[in-house]
Amino acid sequence: MKAGMSRNTARKYLRQNEVMEQRQVPHTWRTRQDPLEAVWEQALAMLREAPELEAKALFEHLAQGRGEELNPGLLRTFQRRVRQWRLAEGPEKEVFFTQDHAPGAVLAVDWTDMGGLGITIQGKPLAHKLFHAVLPYSNWEWAVRANSESTLSLRAGLKAALGRLGKVPRELLTDHSSTATHQLNRGGSTRVFNDEYLSICGHFGITPRTINVGRPQENGSCESSHGHLKRRIRQHLLLRGSGDFVSEEEYDGFLIKVLESANLRRTKRLGEELAAMSDTVIGDLPDYREWMVSVRNDSTIRINKMVYSVPSRLIGVKLLARIHESRIVLLEGPLEVAQLPLSRGDRGAVIDFRHLIGHLLRKPGAFAGYRWREELFPSLVYRAAYDHLTRAGVEADRRYLEVLKLAADEGQTAVENALEHLLAAPRPAVSAKEVKGMLDTWRDLEREWRERPPLEVCLTDYDALLDGGEDEGQEAGEALEALEARDGEAMEASHLQEVEA
Repeated sequence: MKAGMSRNTARKYLRQNEVMEQRQVPHTWRTRQDPLEAVWEQALAMLREAPELEAKALFEHLAQGRGEELNPGLLRTFQRRVRQWRLAEGPEKEVFFTQDHAPGAVLAVDWTDMGGLGITIQGKPLAHKLFHAVLPYSNWEWAVRANSESTLSLRAGLKAALGRLGKVPRELLTDHSSTATHQLNRGGSTRVFNDEYLSICGHFGITPRTINVGRPQENGSCESSHGHLKRRIRQHLLLRGSGDFVSEEEYDGFLIKVLESANLRRTKRLGEELAAMSDTVIGDLPDYREWMVSVRNDSTIRINKMVYSVPSRLIGVKLLARIHESRIVLLEGPLEVAQLPLSRGDRGAVIDFRHLIGHLLRKPGAFAGYRWREELFPSLVYRAAYDHLTRAGVEADRRYLEVLKLAADEGQTAVENALEHLLAAPRPAVSAKEVKGMLDTWRDLEREWRERPPLEVCLTDYDALLDGGEDEGQEAGEALEALEARDGEAMEASHLQEVEA
C-alpha cells in the first residue's frame, strides 16, 4: 500500500523465482494484416540484388499499377521496414579508423578546384585551383593559387608552405597524381615516384609517401580540409561583400589574410609540431623550369608539343626560356626579351597576331594556307567579320588583315566592339576605314562628354509656380512646361551620348 502497487502486481512478483524480476516479452505477433505483404518479397529480392536502392525510389517503383493496394500513406511504414532489413541483413559499410597523428611527422598536400566560389577579376571569372598543404596534428594549413596540378605549382606551393613554417616535416604525403607518380607499365596498378618529384623532396630533405591506389580517404586530413577552407573563404567573401577583385595580386592577398586568421587558433599545437621538426636549412627552390629554345624562321618557338609565336626580331636567336606556371619568360643572357602566356594544353599553338600582322600585310596571300590561321581569329566576332567579308565577295583576306592591323594598333577589345556594332546592321562589306571612323567618333563623343559643362538648374520658374496666385498660375504653368521641355531635351541628348559611348 505504501508503494502504491496493486495486489495483482504484487502477487505476480511474489510468484516469480526471483523477486521483482522485470520480464518484457518481445512483441512478435501481428494485431492486423500486413499492408506490405503483397510486395515485400519482391522488395527483398530487389534489395538483395542492389542494396544501394533507396526506400522511397523502390516504393514508388512497386506502387506503379497497384492503385490503392499500395497507397502513399504506407511510405513511412515501408521505409521503416527497409531500415530494419538493412540493420539485420544489409551490406557491410566502410569502416574508418581514427588515426593518432604524431607532431611534426607529416605534411599532407593536394589540389582543390575553386570554380564554385565565383571568384572574378574585374568581372571575368578566374578559373584556378588551390595547392593546399595541411599538418594533420595541428591542422595548420597553407594554400597557394595554381592553374593546374603541375610540378611547377607543387614547387611554388611547397616553397610557400615550408617558407611559412621555417622547418621541414619528416614526410610529404600525396595521392597518386601524375605530378608525383607514374605507372611502370600500361594498364598496371604499380606506380613509382617521378624523378622530378624525388628531386624536389631531396632538395627540401623530406621523405615522399603516397596513399594506396584508389584510397583517397587515406589522405583524409587534406581532403576534409578542402571543404573547411572553401567554407571559410566563402564566409570571408560574404563579409567582404563581393567576390570580384581588381587583380590576381589582390585576390592572393585576400587568401593570405584568410589563412592567417584561421591559423591563429592553432598556434599551441603548431608549436608542438615545430618543436618536433628538425632544423633543416631550407634552400631556395626555383619555381620555374629552364629550357633552351631556338626561334625558327616562322617566328615561333616550340616547348614540349606547344608552338608559341614571338616577335620577329628574335628569329634565328637561341634563348633561355624560364617556364613558370602561368607564363614563359625569354632571356638572352640576363636580358628579358619577351614574355608569353603559358598554355594549359599539351599540343597546338598559341599565336599572337601582333607578332605577325605586319608581315602578313606585306604577304596577304600567305594567310589562306597558313598552318595556324585559326589562331589569328582572337574571338568569335573577328571570325564573324571574316565570314562576312567572304560572303561579300571582296578581297576577304586582305581586308581582314587590315582590320587585324587596326586591332594591333588601337586595341583588340575596342576593335571588337566596333565590329560587333557594324555587323549588327546590314551592309555590303566591313572595312578597316569604317572601324577606324567609328572608333574616332566614340573618342570624340567621350571627349565631349568629359568636357561638357555641368547642367545648370534654374529654380526661379518653380518658385514662381509656388508663389503665384490665380492670375499668375497660367504664366507659371507655361513657364513650367517650357522648363520641362528644355530639361527633357537636355536629358534626351545626354542619354543619346551615353548610349553612343
